[in-house]
This record gives sequence, structure tokens and C-alpha cells, in this order.
Amino acid sequence: MARFHVDGKVIEGVDLLKKRNWTWRLDVWPFAIIYGVWLFTIVPSIDFLDAMIVFGGLVVFHILVLLFTAWSVDFRCFVHYSKVKDIHHADACKITPAKFSGSKETVQLRFRKPVAGPSSTVQDVDEIYFDFRKQRFIFSKEKDTFCKLPYPSREKFGYYLKNTGHGSEAKVVIATEKWGRNAFEYPQPTFQKLLKEHCMEPFFVFQVFCVGLWCLDEYWYYSLFTLFMLFLFESTMAKSRLKTLTELRRVRVDNQTLMVHRCGKWVKLSGTDILPGDVVSIGRSSGQDGEDKSVPADMLILAGSAIVNEAILTGESTPQWKVSAVGRGMEEKLSAKRDKGHILFGGTKILQHTSDRSFPLKTPDGGCLATVLRTGFETSQGKLMRTILFSTERVTANSWESGLFILFLVIFAVIAAGYVLKKGLEDPTRSKYKLFLSCTLIITSVIPPELPMELSIAVNTSLIALARRGIFCTEPFRIPFAGKVDICCFDKTGTLTSDDMEFRGVVGSNGNVDLESDMTKVSARTVEVLASCHALVFVDNKLVGDPLEKAALKGIDWVYTSDEKAMPKKGGGQAVQIVQRHHFASHLKRMAVVVRVREEFFAFVKGAPETIQDRMIDIPPSYVHTYKKYTRQGSRVLALAFKPLPEMSVSEARNLDRDLVESGLTFVGFAVFNCPIRADSASVLYELKGASHDLVMITGDQALTACHVASQVHIISKPTLILGRARDSEGFEWVSPDETEISPYREGEVEVLSVSHDLCIGGDSFEMLQQTSSVLQVIPYVKVFARVAPEQKELILTTLKTVGRMTLMCGDGTNDVGALKQAHVGVALLNAVPPAKSGDSKPEVKAAKPKKPKVVSESKIQAVPRSDSGHSSASNRHLSAAEKQREKLKKLMDEMNEDADGRAPPLVKLGDASMASPFTAKHASVAPVTDIIRQGRSTLVTTLQMFKILGLNCLATAYVLSVMNLDGVKLGDVQATISGIFTAAFFLFISHARPLQTLSAERPHPNIFCAYVLLSLLGQFAVHLFFLISSVNEANKYMPEECIEPDSDFHPNLVNTVSYMVNLMIQVATFAVNYMGHPFNQSIPENKPFLYALLAAVGFFAVITSDMFRDLNDSLKLVPLPKELQGKLLLWAFLMFSSCFMWERLLRWAFPGRIPTLKRRQATTTTTQKKKV
Repeated sequence: MARFHVDGKVIEGVDLLKKRNWTWRLDVWPFAIIYGVWLFTIVPSIDFLDAMIVFGGLVVFHILVLLFTAWSVDFRCFVHYSKVKDIHHADACKITPAKFSGSKETVQLRFRKPVAGPSSTVQDVDEIYFDFRKQRFIFSKEKDTFCKLPYPSREKFGYYLKNTGHGSEAKVVIATEKWGRNAFEYPQPTFQKLLKEHCMEPFFVFQVFCVGLWCLDEYWYYSLFTLFMLFLFESTMAKSRLKTLTELRRVRVDNQTLMVHRCGKWVKLSGTDILPGDVVSIGRSSGQDGEDKSVPADMLILAGSAIVNEAILTGESTPQWKVSAVGRGMEEKLSAKRDKGHILFGGTKILQHTSDRSFPLKTPDGGCLATVLRTGFETSQGKLMRTILFSTERVTANSWESGLFILFLVIFAVIAAGYVLKKGLEDPTRSKYKLFLSCTLIITSVIPPELPMELSIAVNTSLIALARRGIFCTEPFRIPFAGKVDICCFDKTGTLTSDDMEFRGVVGSNGNVDLESDMTKVSARTVEVLASCHALVFVDNKLVGDPLEKAALKGIDWVYTSDEKAMPKKGGGQAVQIVQRHHFASHLKRMAVVVRVREEFFAFVKGAPETIQDRMIDIPPSYVHTYKKYTRQGSRVLALAFKPLPEMSVSEARNLDRDLVESGLTFVGFAVFNCPIRADSASVLYELKGASHDLVMITGDQALTACHVASQVHIISKPTLILGRARDSEGFEWVSPDETEISPYREGEVEVLSVSHDLCIGGDSFEMLQQTSSVLQVIPYVKVFARVAPEQKELILTTLKTVGRMTLMCGDGTNDVGALKQAHVGVALLNAVPPAKSGDSKPEVKAAKPKKPKVVSESKIQAVPRSDSGHSSASNRHLSAAEKQREKLKKLMDEMNEDADGRAPPLVKLGDASMASPFTAKHASVAPVTDIIRQGRSTLVTTLQMFKILGLNCLATAYVLSVMNLDGVKLGDVQATISGIFTAAFFLFISHARPLQTLSAERPHPNIFCAYVLLSLLGQFAVHLFFLISSVNEANKYMPEECIEPDSDFHPNLVNTVSYMVNLMIQVATFAVNYMGHPFNQSIPENKPFLYALLAAVGFFAVITSDMFRDLNDSLKLVPLPKELQGKLLLWAFLMFSSCFMWERLLRWAFPGRIPTLKRRQATTTTTQKKKV
């Protein structure tokens, strides 16, 4: 089998190859024959000069073939390798990565003898594998394909709990050979190597080729100016990439010593030497500078518990509680997503740990006992590193659209070149060399050499603008997607609403239906449940944990102590001692604790009202009515329950089965919390809705609460219906929040229903949709998704993408990871501070240690000078004047390095990026969504206008070089250089146009190929052509009857002068007319640099036309114009500009950018899906 399909998100397919001997390569032997034929048959038979032209052509073709092997992996495989069927004959393979995972690569296929353990016999079978982007893939004979190198991360809990580490040296050797060192190792490329890589790119080579052609045609200044610009641009890009890679190399596994259980005894090892399967003792450890060391690898806690700060990976600022896997079913398999409460992730920091002495294997240093699951690039931190390293491809112009657009222009150029060739061959006196040069120049003039530069500048300008607002992007190709987004999905808690909960009171504790906020009137048992059923913990003498649980403790006026005891502040109640916690799990929707009050044991449980309902002995009659009443008001409601436990010892209480603890409960009331909506949520969502976006809420909260919040933030504006199980029959039904309107659920009627109502569905309805395969028919019409599990969030986004929507998902980085990754544009909000204003330097931020950035906005890090560590004023007094000067200089240099040259994309550091999504915003607000969409639209518009301008310029150039060249019309070298400088300036200022603050209801055109662009191009080109031909014909009337040789050198005459002036005016008009200002970017008057450049060009045209400064015109090789012609040119230029302007405005009015009708898109998708089924 020559091609293998690999299961996984990284690779799509693997092709087997065998390297050819160099003499049999297709870029060697065919050319040896061709050169032989040229030498022995062509050279003797034709003129030597013609033979050299043929030889030049052959050499260019040979160089192209060699270059193609560097550009195209497929072509290189065809030329250098032969395909093989048998894997044992192969020595390399071609990797085709999954979409958006980068480009194809060839990698070496390796064979090695597995190291045999002492008990096993030496195996004859070779292990076959290849390494691709820091991941190893091994050939599996059973599956007959390549599989990712397996790590012990999906075994049964029983396997882990019995694990005592690698039992012998031989096992350690095998594990080391299999998984390697626990380190982030990647070679640091040199500047020269990166520059060479940039200079080998197709566009760059093509540009250099064009420059060579211009030189042959004696345009020296122009050629050298272009070449200098190109090298400058490529070297700044290479420098910025080098800076990024150097910064990433600083991230490494912390150098710390751990106790590891190997060969039956505890030994001290470095963090880089631990292996998957090792059993280690891990706890809080800090280096000499007092900075906490991070966890060296992903580990499963076997005994003990830890409080961990996971901000560097998820951006979640609340420390997470990690507990041991003891008590889980021995046959249950570990799932990293579901069981993250037991896993310590690499790169996170342990703030506090507690060891467990009851476990059979004791740790010698009082740390937690843990087994290593994954190391190196396979850890969570490694995965984030891989994303930053490999998915940040350079934003190139190689999209299929730009390819097709260039093809469209090439057709025109080929027609023009064909015309020149036909006319040239009719004249036997013309030089063949000059004729072929002219034809080549015409065809190459179509592909604008500045295209990739312009596209990179457009995207990088957006990247820099976003970074300044505290928004970081790891995948720049997604920025234009943000301009095409038509549906925005939001998480509720912590995204639209703030994390700060307000405790309102308790309902139903004494059978009372009204809210009771005076805690002295509430039953003692209810208060005890609120005081002790939580996951709060002390870290460095500070209480940390879920804001909701902190609010409850504050509301009932109790305190919680570091020895896990809760007691009332003002005496009178019993102290409650927590014995065992069963932590909250999103799939269970509840948590429980086993406590001791005096000598009695109790189980206290809290959770979602509908979950606790099924676990109670008897349900109060007003149970459902009460909790729905408060959820309708947008409150968060938790059911509280308890059950007395029989007498037992503390160790027995600790080992009680979770299911036993959480069943047979007695209801003691509902805790009601207010979840305030963030100040700017409603205004941001109102702006998004006004800008033609559909809004959707996806939350784990209760449906009624979600609908209330959705109505306040403009997601819902029509009467609402919620899909739920029918009360009296088997099926499902739509019910309004106040239960006055009820209609049965029918799959086919959802679309009609969505016209008059806003729809909401819950998690249980989801399962029904999946079972009846009606996901595609229902999900696209729903506005609010409630009680959704993290996996279901992912399904919602994949469904919306399937029906052709451009999706944006905004959430925090914890349970939204899957959905954020699935969306076209994922925005993770890190609940950090808003970007600091310059000069706002808070002393608690350490900037002296650049090794691992903390989650602090980058602007803060830059704002704090190196010396400022709490006592800067004192140290500054001792600085001499010279040192102060040096500090000033250094600061200036740093700032210049930070900004680079405005073209290099900003550096994304590990603390800025989040594992969760391509965009990470350091704001506790949804405002970054509008920033990202604004920049996305701006980039999209800028790209579109660049293609139009380049297209018009190329069509005009093709005409000038062909038809006019035959008439002997040429441009002077200085003239070409000045045109080039104006073009470069215009493009630069266009790409720096700032987006407008308000989002418009009008949308940018998502594609280059649409009626608007093609009609605009053809219409304007016709006007330009008419203006050009009329002007040249007019000039010909004043010309003496002299015959101009097409191949003669340039010498000034009236026709040359007029054609140069007209070309300059066309160039200015093209930029001015096609500039897309409002409603997306600044208008021309607002974009001052562009306005000044345009005025300068118009002024220059007026000056040279009116012949004010004769010396200037002489230096430009322009001859004086007759007075009548001057007036005509100025008038015609004005008419040409007005016609193009009106034509463009007419088309913008006739073809506004709008969302393709969703109904039609959804219908076609649904029918194709049905056909597949």
C-alpha cells in the first residue's frame, strides 16, 4: 500500500517514497541529453547569437525545474523520489497534513531494532517510524497504518493505582529509547538560513527575474530600487521570525530535582529525565529567586491533592483543585478531558500540596504521589508550543483566489504578447532578442512583484493593532476570516456575565416560597451545607476558589479555616469539619462533601436543581415551581440537600463510594445567586447585531436563566420557546418560559417556528436530536443552548460550520476549549486586567525575568523598567548622569526593537497565548470581539482593494508594453523609478488605513471573484484605455512625420511625454477611486498620509503638464507640450477620474456586500447530507 491514512488531527495521509540515485534524478539526466543536443545539433546549424538565446532559455528552464523542487513538495517527490508499495523498500515519506495544519513535507523514514528487555527475546522485526513536527508516528502492522507514538495516558484507573514506576534498568532504557528526554528541543535557525528560505520563495525569485529583465531593457535605477526594497522587506521578515523562535526557545522544562521511584527505590532525578510511566513525588517547589517551579510533565495524582495555577495554559485565573484518582472505578478508563480534576498539566504551577500517608507507596519528601502520563512536546504545554511553532505559517499570497485572479490577468497579457510577437515577426529587420525580451516583459508585468509584500503588510498591521489592545493571535491566517464572520456564539458565565457573584439568599428552607436573605431565619442545616459544601482552599493564607462559593460564605457570615473547618463568625452555630470532598464534575452537575458536626457524620450535596431532584427521598410540592421562578429572573439557583450517615471511623468516611454519598437525600432549600451582566456586554452585542451578525448563547447554565440573560444582551428579541420533554407524553414539546404557550415538537416545523419565535434547547434535547439525526435541521435556528456539556459545544460549532456559516466563538479558556478550536475565529478571554495605560507600572509585576511571562498584559510588562522592583526610586538616586543617559538609550533601543518596523508581526509569548484558541484577549469583557471583527473586515477590504488596484495597473502596463511599444513609445528610466516610488508609497499608506470605531451593517465582499470586482475592473480599464488612446492620438497630430524604431533606445519625444503623464494620472486615479473608505476604514481625508501622497502625485502631474519648471521636465526627459494639449490633458484627466469614480460608486450601490441567503445555504447543505446518509 503506497498511501496510508492516519487517524489524528495532524496528518491526513502518508505516501511511501524511495530516493533515486542522483544520476537518475529527473533534474539531471534529461538535461544532460538536452545540452548535448544543443551543442551538437543547434550550435552548428544556426547563428551563434541565436544559439546563445536558445541556450539562455534552456538554462532558465533548468533553473526553474531546480527551483520547483524547492517550492513544491509534490514536484520534488516526482523528481527526486520514486513511489514504492512495500514499506521495507522505502526510505522517506511524503506527509500531507490536515487542513490548516501547514504545508506538505518530506521526512525520513527510520528503521530500528527495538531494545529487548531481559525477559523478552530479541525481536527481529524492525520498528518503523518517522518524526513530523515534534511528534513521532510508528507503523502498526495490525492496523496497517501509522499511529501516533502511544503514551500511557488512556489506561484503566486500576493500572495507574497499581503502578510503582519502572522496575528495572532495562525498562528505563526501553522507555528512554521510546519516548526520549522530557525537553523542548528544536534547532535554532540562523538569520542566513531564514533569509535564504525567504529568498527561495516563488514570488521572490520571480521578482528577481523581473528585475533582471528590466536591467536588460536598460531600466537600471528602477531595477535597483525594486531589488533594494525586496531585500529590505525579506530581511526584516526573517529577523522578526528569528526573534519569535529565539523567544520560544527560552521556554523549557524547569530545571528541578524530583524524587522518582525506580527499580524499587526512590532516587533523585532532574525534571528533564523523567519518563512516561515513572512514579514521582511532586509538590510546590521554588527556585533560588523565589519563583515557583512549574510541573515538568502531565501527571495523574495517585495520592494527595494540590492547588494549581493553570493560567499559563487556559488563562483561568482561579486556582484549580486537583485530587487523587483513588476511589475511581478500577475498570474505568482515564479521559484527559473528563478527568482533568485528577491531572497536573505540564507548565502549570503548584501553589500548595497535601500528601496522603494512607497510600501504600509513601513519598520520602512529603510530596503528592503521581504517575507521569506524557512528556516533552506531547504535554499540554508542548501542544501549545507546537501550535505556536507550526500553525503560524507566514500569511502568503498563495491562496487559490489570488492564483485564479493572476490567471485572469495572464490571459490578457498572453493576448498582448501574442500581438507583439505576430507584428514583430512580420518585420524581418527586428532583433529576435529584443522581441522575445519584450514578450517576456509583457507576460511578467502581469504578476505584480509587490503582491505578497502588500498582503503580509495588511495582515501584520492588523496583528500589531490587536496586540496593542491586548489581543494576541497565534494563527494569523484567521484574521481575514474575522471579516467574513456572520454568527457570533458566546459563553454566558464569566464571558457575558461577570465572575463576581452576589448571594441573594435562600428559598424553600422551611417550606417558605419567598426569598429569605436574613440567615438567622434559615434552618441551621441549610447554613451548614452552604458553609461546607465547596472547594475553597487557603493558598499563602488567602482564600481562593470559585467566586460563587466565596459569595455564599460571605453571605451567611461564616468563616472557613485552613484546617478545613467552617464556623460562624458570631458564635451560636456548630463548627463543621470537612472529612472528604467529591469535587464538582461537569458531566454530573453536582458536588458533595462528607462532614463531621460534633461526632455525627453527614453528606452535604449541592448541584443543579433538576439533577438533585432525582436523588431525593421526597420532593416538596413547590420544588419545580420555586426554582423556575428564580431562574426566570436570571438568577443562578443551586439545590441544597443532605443525608445523615451512620457511625463510622474517619477512614471509612473517606472511602465512602460517591454514588452512596449522593443518593437518598433530604432537601433543605435553594441557594439563589445573582450573576451581574458585565457593564459593556449589552452594548457590544447590540453593535454586533446591528453589524449584520446573528448572535447565539451557549452555556452550561439552566435554560430559564440563560433566556433571561440572553434577552438582556439583545440575543433574544422575540417571544421565546424552550424545547423540553413533554410532561404527559413520551415526546418533546416547545414551552414558553412562563409556560403559557405550549406547542408539540416537529422536526420539519422548526424553521417556520424560528421566524416568529427565538428558540432555546437544553442538553437533554440535544441527545434526542443526535439520536433522531435532526441536528442539521434544528441547531442552525436555535438562539440559546442551555445545560450544554463541553463536547456538545463542539458539536454546535461543527454543525454551524457544516451549514456554511462563518463562526466566531467567545468564551473563557477552561471548558470552552473544543468549541474555541472548532470555530473559524475562537476568542479566549483571560480574566486578567484590561491593557494597562502607558506609564501605569504596578510594582507587583516582575519584568526582570523574561524566561516565562506571567499572565499579565504585555503593555504592563513593557511599562515596568528593569530597575523597578519595588524600590526603584532609591536605586535611581545612585545613577550617574552617564548611566541615566545609557538607561535612556537602552529604553529607546528596546522600544525600537519592540515595534520592529511595523511590518513584522508581533511576538506571541507563551503567557499571552492560550491553549484554548487562536485569539487570546486579556480583557474581562467581550469588547475584543468587536476589535477582532473590525480588524478582520479592514484586512479583507484592504486585500480586496489591493487586488483591484494591482489588476488595473497590470492591465494598463500590458497595453503600454505591447501596442504602444510597437509604435516606439517607451518610458525613461527615471520616469519608471518615480512611478515605482509613488506606487510603493500609495500601497504602504493604504495598508495602514485604520478601521472605523463603529461596525457597519454593510458587510465587505468576502471573495475576490464576484460580479462587483470583475465589472469594476473591466469598466475602469475601458475608461483608462480610451483616455490613453485619445491622448496619444492627439499627441501624434503634433509630432513630425518621423519613423520611430520599436527597438531603438529611449529618446524624449511628444508621444513618450504624453503617455508618461497619462500613465501617471491613471495610476493616481486607480488608487483614489478604488480606495475603500467608509463604512469599514478611514476615508481618504481621514487617512492623512494617503491623502498627502495623492495630493503630491496630482500636484506633480499638474506641474509637469503645465511645464512650470523646465529643468525638472528636462531631468525627467519630458519635452514641452503645446498649450492646447496641456488644457486638453488636464480636462481629460478630470473627466477620466470622474467617470471611473461614478462607475465604481454605482457598482458599490448595485452590489453591496451582504450575507448569502442562509436559508438557501442551509437547504442545500441539508439535502446533500441526506443524500450521503
